[in-house]
Amino acid sequence: VQLVESGGGLVQPGGSLRLSCAASGDIVSINTMGWYRQAPGKQRELVAAITRDDSTNYVDSVKGRFSISRDNAKRTVYLQMNSLKPEDTAAYYCNANIYRIIVGWRDYWGQGTQVTVSS
Repeated sequence: VQLVESGGGLVQPGGSLRLSCAASGDIVSINTMGWYRQAPGKQRELVAAITRDDSTNYVDSVKGRFSISRDNAKRTVYLQMNSLKPEDTAAYYCNANIYRIIVGWRDYWGQGTQVTVSS
């Protein structure tokens, strides 16, 4: 199983970015998918998560600015980030709870994509 992220980069304050994360491999089913971030010297934190039936939750600091969505047919989760602030600067990681034959349910992580908000 692989989770491949894309869409990070450098953006000015107030700008927007859209992150994507596509899952591939011997996947039977995907439950919750989410985005985490980790800034230098800080712990990794959950930014947003979405269940298979599209129930979502967000960390307070991004509510009203970020939006998570998913395409189950494409096994892809997205994070639309608007009104970006310098404090959003971090490495962003995709996470998915995936069911595989024999292995069962377990969490998988992407390799991370850097988001830098700076003028």
